[in-house]
Amino acid sequence: MTNPATQPPAAASAPGIFPFAVMCVGMFVALLDIQIVASSLQDIGGGLSAAQDDISWVQTAYLIAEIIVIPMSGWLTRVFSTRWLFAASAAGFTVASMLCGIAWNIESMIIFRALQGMLGASMIPTVFTSSFHYFPGPRRVYSAAVVGMIASVAPVLGPVIGGWITDTLNWHWLFYVNLVPGLLVAVAVPLLVDIDRPDLSLLKGADYLGMALMALALGTLEYFLEEGARWNWFDDSTITTCAWIAGISGILFVARSLTYAQPVVDLRALRDRNFALGCFLSFVTGIGIFSTIYLTPLFLGYVRGFSAWQTGLAIFSTGAASLVGTPVYVMLARRIDTRWLMMFGLASFAAAMWSFSFITHDWGADQLLIPQILRGFPQVFAVAPAVTLGLGSLPPERLKYASGLFNMMRNLGGAVGIAVCGAILNNQTNFHFLYIASHLTPANGAMAQLVHGMAERWSTALGTASAGQAAALSQLWHLAYREASTLAYADAFRAIMAAFVVATLLVPLLRQVAPAKAPAADAH
Repeated sequence: MTNPATQPPAAASAPGIFPFAVMCVGMFVALLDIQIVASSLQDIGGGLSAAQDDISWVQTAYLIAEIIVIPMSGWLTRVFSTRWLFAASAAGFTVASMLCGIAWNIESMIIFRALQGMLGASMIPTVFTSSFHYFPGPRRVYSAAVVGMIASVAPVLGPVIGGWITDTLNWHWLFYVNLVPGLLVAVAVPLLVDIDRPDLSLLKGADYLGMALMALALGTLEYFLEEGARWNWFDDSTITTCAWIAGISGILFVARSLTYAQPVVDLRALRDRNFALGCFLSFVTGIGIFSTIYLTPLFLGYVRGFSAWQTGLAIFSTGAASLVGTPVYVMLARRIDTRWLMMFGLASFAAAMWSFSFITHDWGADQLLIPQILRGFPQVFAVAPAVTLGLGSLPPERLKYASGLFNMMRNLGGAVGIAVCGAILNNQTNFHFLYIASHLTPANGAMAQLVHGMAERWSTALGTASAGQAAALSQLWHLAYREASTLAYADAFRAIMAAFVVATLLVPLLRQVAPAKAPAADAH
């Protein structure tokens, strides 16, 4: 009998390529939509006549709904089967996308975005577990690389594609573009995917209390993280209440999951060292991927004044570098211990954040090129080994429940990273502004000369000396604020770098995972 591990990888895995590829399309679209609105929020807000404080909820509602459903995907898969859960998720996501496109006010948009995140969430962890079914043994390197590439590239391409669509067509098409791929996935998955069978009997003994506690904990935690910086954290009663609810319900959920016979999330899997470390490393990569996608468009939009399309072009090099890094990773993963590759990926990401920390107010696409290549190329090196080493260490029967927790950690890392970076920007901008302002005194000859020159030009333009002086002081304030803001962005990038340095040092604690045989269909 021929050993399948010695067969040509492409030929041996051919039967699983098409169903896996279709599922990857669904995962890509679901991940893309997290960030597709990132560079177009102002356009959406203008089109819906929304207040500035409400616009961010177009993104927050999607994240909250998605982060609640992702951990439950393992249980949902066992109840309804991979085939029908994925098909229903794709169909629901498509319908919700259409509703987002026809939203008539900001309230309806927020509701439909929450539906979109909730219905599409199951497509993400399901692809992770399905990759272990379709690509067993040594071929797992290929599926892990593809999944890792999608997980890192899709959020990066979101602002690029979103900016181009908004500038070329209008913001409605940010959601209409999902209709064709969503329908294709919803139709193709029932025809091609056949991994397991539904078990509706699980509905009877399900841990519904655990589900409610988890939804309450994650929903309020996500709200706390997303909105805390805007409302000055614990100075706001709503934020404080959410923090208490998240903490109490989270503790109760952990206690329930560890004592209930059939918990909705397998927290006991954290006893496995590889899986626990894999979850933490997934958390850190979530911080890096989502926080940098948050910071870079924000800098280009507010400091540089770039349009959505200009922002997309400026950050496109990250996605391109990630695509180039994938085949390189596949080639190396067949020859080199994946733990070393992961260390390289995490260390390179840390180096990229260090290079970002030298940012100045005039940085654009040219200056961002090298830092973004350093950030984009190694992303698959950081994500794919976490899948192989973290999930690959678990027995097949635990994969589904554990995969939801694993994927939730990446999204939770993104939420935490964005919240921390938002707080850093707010606090450090004020700190740097006060420091700069303390040096802008009449004793500063260079400043006095600059203000005098600006005042003369503005006096000529406005007609009076007093108006010219006021305009010059206003321009000086804006210059000081711009520099303070830029320094705050540098501080945020250094904070991300610190997280990746810690993650890099933890990689040697992982055990290498030997390629496993294909799990039986009923076990998976």
